[in-house]
Amino acid sequence: MLAPVVVPGQRPGATPGEATEPDDATEAPDASESQPEEPISAEPAPESDTHDPEQVLATYDWRFHHETLREIVADPEELRRLRDQLTVKLEPASDNPTRARLLSLRAVVSRILGDLNKALADGKLALAHAEATSQLRRIAIAQARLAHVHQWRGDFAEADRLFALANSPELPDRLRATMHEHAGRSCYDQGRYIEACNHFDQALELRKVDDPELIARTDQALDAVARKIAENGIGPYPRSKEEILQLHTPPTPVFDEQADAWGYADQHGAVVIGVGYADVQPFRDSVAWVRRPGSETWELIDESGQQLIDASAGWLGVGSFSEGLAWVSRDGYGAWVAIDKQNRVVISTGYEDVRPFRRGVAPVRRGGWGAVDSGGRLLVPCQYAGYATAMTDGRYIDGFTDEGLAIVDAGGGRKGVVDRAGRVIVPPSHPNLVIHPVAFLVSSPTGAWGALDRRGRPLIEPNHPSRLAVMEEIDRLLADTKPVL
Repeated sequence: MLAPVVVPGQRPGATPGEATEPDDATEAPDASESQPEEPISAEPAPESDTHDPEQVLATYDWRFHHETLREIVADPEELRRLRDQLTVKLEPASDNPTRARLLSLRAVVSRILGDLNKALADGKLALAHAEATSQLRRIAIAQARLAHVHQWRGDFAEADRLFALANSPELPDRLRATMHEHAGRSCYDQGRYIEACNHFDQALELRKVDDPELIARTDQALDAVARKIAENGIGPYPRSKEEILQLHTPPTPVFDEQADAWGYADQHGAVVIGVGYADVQPFRDSVAWVRRPGSETWELIDESGQQLIDASAGWLGVGSFSEGLAWVSRDGYGAWVAIDKQNRVVISTGYEDVRPFRRGVAPVRRGGWGAVDSGGRLLVPCQYAGYATAMTDGRYIDGFTDEGLAIVDAGGGRKGVVDRAGRVIVPPSHPNLVIHPVAFLVSSPTGAWGALDRRGRPLIEPNHPSRLAVMEEIDRLLADTKPVL
């Protein structure tokens, strides 16, 4: 059963008309995006404004050409009117979230109309505004919309890179499935038919619930792929994610049995940094820690083998560099400090235990676990027994998610959620807690499962037998989400 829905801007439990503090995090929802800031509602949605261009696009009955798999424009003038209406809405907007949303939607319309230069300009600007919000879903949607523009322009390498960047496992399954669809169409345009089929299969796998629209679109796409394979063959072998993301492949450690020493080889197996080290670590952030025979302390080298920090720095314990910083210790057990690649101490506090930086935040322990930013500012007080960030896809993250959320254990099995700014979203009081793309799954002391919204307010009462049952209920609530990419 669903708990009472909380009205945005109203405290949980407040009655209509009761004075409340305004909620700065609430904004008008984009009907074409799944907004993390907006609570999921089980109540009927208010009647849509049929003249609002965003609502029209969200409910637009898109049809696709059976061979090109691209949208068919039955009435270009209607789309031009929608684009003009988006421009009218955009002109007074000054905040990053609104501009990101409207610019990227206008890019979609321009792309479908064939105005690819306009679409590219809007898409790039939309992504800049989205990145300024630091909101994962908003950034991902802007990336996917820009990727689609690049695809239509024939810039396939950039299109595929952006589609891969956008498709984070922390996003809702429906949105991820749609992204796989479009990534598959990009591969189809390139003659990468096996890779296209893989994307279409992943889209179907993500939407295990009944989704007739997705099934129909995917069946149409697979039929088109089958015809192309019959005409042209299967095409190139699928690329790795690293290839698609155009990631640089650093040298990898290689051990020489005869020399009884380590060096580094390139991706073809050729030794590029000579064998001669007693111990080495993998390259991270373009640098690696190495230790020479007879030395107990580590030195830092770059990918050419050039020494950046010599062994006289005295670091017995070293962690990999991440985002330009590494944790190091003189005794190898505690008093960890953060240094940059020039061996300058950036964070001198001396923590008992640490984890690498991720998106500007690193978990640290001093008595209890907390978190610091890259300047050493304490964001999360060191008061927790540990981090226990569990995701619905089965992953456990040692610290914060890409979205900037972490599950903390306050001791005694009491779990809660904090964000990277140190705000407590869910007070530590739940025996079990899992981060869902649009909610938090929680269990009661009796083992029943329910859900909280992304502000920590009751969403689904804890009377379900399993996490899966709650996830199915959430999926039902999100069934009308139709991201326009």
